[in-house]
Amino acid sequence: MGPIRPLSEIGGVAASGHKAENLFWLLEQGENVPATWVVPAGSEPILDEVAAVFSDDVSYAVRSSADVEDGALLSFAGQFATKLEVLGVPAVHKNIREVQRSVWSESVRSYLVHAGVPDKPIQMGVVVQEMVPPVASGVVFSRNPITGLNEVVLEAIAGRGDRLVGDGTTPDRWIHRWGSWTEAPQAGVLSDEIALHIVSEARRLAEAYERPADIEWVWDGEDVWWVQIRPITGIDNVAIYSNRIAKEVMPGLIKPLVWSVNVPVVNSAWIELFTEAIGPNDLQPDDLARSFAYRAYFNMGAIGDIFEMFGMPRDSLELLLGLPEGEDRPSMKPTGATMRKMPKLLNVALANVRYPKRVPGYLEALERQYDRYASKALMPLSEEELLRDVEELMPLTTATALVNIKVPLLANLYNSRMRKKIARAGFDPEELSVTSVTEMADINPQVALESLGAAARSLNNVERDRILERGVAGAPDQFRNRVIDFLDTFGHFSASANDFSVAQWKESPDAIARLVLDMAPPATNDSVEKWDEIEATLSGRRRRSLRSARRRTANLIQLRESVSSVYTFGYGVFRRYFLELGRRLAQQGVIAERDDIMFLTLDEVRQAVGSGFQEALELATKRKAEIERLMNVDMPETIYGEDFVPALPSDELVGSLAGVPTSRGHYRGRLTVVRGMDDFPKVSHGDVVAVPFSDVGWTPLFAKAGAVIAEAGGMLSHASIVAREYGIPCVVSVNGATRLPDGAVVVVDAYAGTVTVE
Repeated sequence: MGPIRPLSEIGGVAASGHKAENLFWLLEQGENVPATWVVPAGSEPILDEVAAVFSDDVSYAVRSSADVEDGALLSFAGQFATKLEVLGVPAVHKNIREVQRSVWSESVRSYLVHAGVPDKPIQMGVVVQEMVPPVASGVVFSRNPITGLNEVVLEAIAGRGDRLVGDGTTPDRWIHRWGSWTEAPQAGVLSDEIALHIVSEARRLAEAYERPADIEWVWDGEDVWWVQIRPITGIDNVAIYSNRIAKEVMPGLIKPLVWSVNVPVVNSAWIELFTEAIGPNDLQPDDLARSFAYRAYFNMGAIGDIFEMFGMPRDSLELLLGLPEGEDRPSMKPTGATMRKMPKLLNVALANVRYPKRVPGYLEALERQYDRYASKALMPLSEEELLRDVEELMPLTTATALVNIKVPLLANLYNSRMRKKIARAGFDPEELSVTSVTEMADINPQVALESLGAAARSLNNVERDRILERGVAGAPDQFRNRVIDFLDTFGHFSASANDFSVAQWKESPDAIARLVLDMAPPATNDSVEKWDEIEATLSGRRRRSLRSARRRTANLIQLRESVSSVYTFGYGVFRRYFLELGRRLAQQGVIAERDDIMFLTLDEVRQAVGSGFQEALELATKRKAEIERLMNVDMPETIYGEDFVPALPSDELVGSLAGVPTSRGHYRGRLTVVRGMDDFPKVSHGDVVAVPFSDVGWTPLFAKAGAVIAEAGGMLSHASIVAREYGIPCVVSVNGATRLPDGAVVVVDAYAGTVTVE
C-alpha cells in the first residue's frame, strides 16, 4: 500500500493526524464527507504516486492534519498551510510538500511558545479532499464557544469558507436556542430551512461525538457536506454569574466588611441545608457568590453542581438566567438520578414538616445568646476581645440564618399550596390575607409602623410642625412614648436587613417620627368576609382542608416574621462591635473615620488591629471613592468569566460600540490602532489592539495584546482564533474600531460584544 490512502482505510492511525481521524469519524457516522485521501506523517510521495491517485480534471483542497491540531485543548487553527482549488497533479504534489513544510513557519513557532507546547517534532499528516462547489460555507458550534451556554451558533458566507479566516469577511450569524432563533440575519445567504437543518445536524453530531463540537460545512445548493469536526476548546471552565436572585436577597452595593462577614455566615447556612438534603459535598461558602463592582452575583456553576447533586440536568440552570424561552426549553423535571435520591429527600422533607414546632425553642435560645453580646459593655474590652466576640457571633448567626432560610421556605411552600386551593375554588388569591393586622402587630415592623402612622394622623398641624422642626423631642408625650415603644421593639431593623453598615432605626428616632407623619393609611382589607364567602362554596371536606391549610400557613407566616426579627437583631449586633473597633482605629489614625472600617475586609480589620496593616488608611479611602464612582454604573444581569470590568455611567462616556464577541473576557486598557505591519511597533504589552482584520502573519502582534477588536470577521477569523488560543478577549465586526482615538482607555466586554471608550 502506498503512502496515500483513502480516508475509509485509515482507521484510527495516529500518524494520520487529528483532522483525518475526525473526518474518518464523520464517515463512520454515515455523513456527507467529500472524497478524501490522507498522506500520513513522514510520507513524502513522489509525483508518480500522486498521479496514480489524483486527477488533473478535479479541484482539490490540500489541508494539514498534524498530531497537535484540532485537539481538546488546542486547535492550532490557521497555523498550518491550507491550499484550496488546487488543480492538476503537479500542483497537488507541490502543495502536499508545502503543507508538510508549514510546521517550520515563524507563526507556528510563536504559537508553540505562547501555548507552552513542549518542544518536540510535530507529526504532519496531510488531507486531500475533492472541492465541493460552494454556494455557501461556514462553521457551526453546537454550544456557544464564548459563554458555554447550550445554544447553537451558526456562521455562513457565500462561496468558499476560507474567507472566514483570512480576509476579514464578516459572516451572517444565527443563534438557535430552545427551539427558536434568538439571532438571525434579515436576508442571509441561507434559507431558514437550510440553516435549521445545519443546526439540527450539529446538535445530533455533537451528541454522538460526546462533546461540544466545532464543525465546518459546505452547501452546494442541494446538499450539506461536512468537511471538518473538532472539539470546542476551553468552554468547560466558563464561569457564569447571575444577579437575578442575588439582587433580591442581597441588594445594592455591599461594602467589603459586610461581604466578608455575610458570605461565610449566610452561605454556610445554605451549604448546611444542601448537605442535609444531598449528603456530604465539597461546596465552600466562597463558591456560591462573587462580588462584581460591589454587587452580589450568584455563581451559576456552583448552582449547576448542586443541580447535578439533586440529579437535575445541569443545563436546566439556564432557566434561572432569564434567557429567552423557546419550545425546547430545558426541563426542570426530576430525572432517574433524582428519583434514586428520593428516599433521602423524603426523610428530610418529613423531618422539616415537624421543624416549625421546634423553632420557638430555637429562637428563645438564640435570643438569650445574642442578648449577652448586645448588652455587653464594649468600652472595657480590648480590640482582641472585640474580635473574639465577633468570631463567636459568626457561627451563632449561621445557625440563625439556617432557621431564617428554612422557615420562609416552608411558609412559601404552604402558602403556594393554599393559593392553589383558593384558585381551584374560583377566587383570586391576591385579594386574600392569611393573617390579620392584630396577629402581626407585635412581630411585623410594617404593621407596627402603620399603627404608628395612624397615631400620627391624629396630630394637629401645630404638633406635626413641632415634630418636623425638633424631631421626637417636639412630639406630644403620648406620641413620643409610642415612638419609643416602637423603637424598643423594632429599633434593630434598618433600611437593609442584610447590611450592618446601614444605621439602625434606633439610631435615628427623629427620622422615624418624621417618616410616619407622611404615611398614607393602609388599604382596607375585607379578607374575613371573603374567607367566609369561599368557605360557603365548599363541601365539608374541602372546607376543612382549606381551613387547615390557612391555619398552618398563618402560623408559619407569623413564625417567619418572628424568625426574621431575631435574625435581624442578632445580625445587627455585628454593627455595634465594628463601630467600636472603627472608633478606635480612627483614633489611632489607622483609618480616617469610624465608619471607614466598613471598607476593609474582616481579615484586614484583624491585621489593622494587630498593627500589621499599614495600608489600611489608603485602601479604605480608595474603596470608599471607588464605591462612590460605581454607585450608578449599569450592571448586566449575567456576567461571564471572572474578570468583569464595569464601564462608567453613560454621562461619563465618550462612546460605545457593539460587535460580535468571539474570544471571551473583560479587559480595560490603552487602545492602539493597527492598520498594517508598519503600525506593529506602536503596540506595547497589554494594549487593546484595534485592527481592520487580520491574517496569520499578525500572530506575533497578538502575543503582546491585552485584547483585540476588529472591524470585520466572525468566529473563524484569524483574530478570533488566535485570541481564543491566547486567552485574550476579542470582539469582531465592530464598525469604526480603527477610527477610535489612539491612546484612549477602552473597556472590552467580550461576552456582551461591546467596546466602551472612557
